[in-house]
Amino acid sequence: MSQTPTTGADAVDAAIAEGIDLDGTPIPAAKLDLYHTVMAKEAGRQRSGVSNSMRSRIVRIGAKHFAVDELNAMLQAADFAPLKDKEIAYFYGGK
Repeated sequence: MSQTPTTGADAVDAAIAEGIDLDGTPIPAAKLDLYHTVMAKEAGRQRSGVSNSMRSRIVRIGAKHFAVDELNAMLQAADFAPLKDKEIAYFYGGK
């Protein structure tokens, strides 16, 4: 068994590929099967554009690391649309 890194953007993907969770325990086959089924559907979905996907990822991940005002300012400085009320409610609990 190889040592899967536990940090960085690819840590989860590497663990899934090995079928071993980040704590070293095996990922149950049913969970892996469902994950692969859903990801196969997602792989076949038509995309609307890279900028939309980038913004979505920035919002989803950025909300874990930045306060709402800070993330909103960064989005706008990079010429992305500001946070929507529904994004603030979802990711920040309406704060």
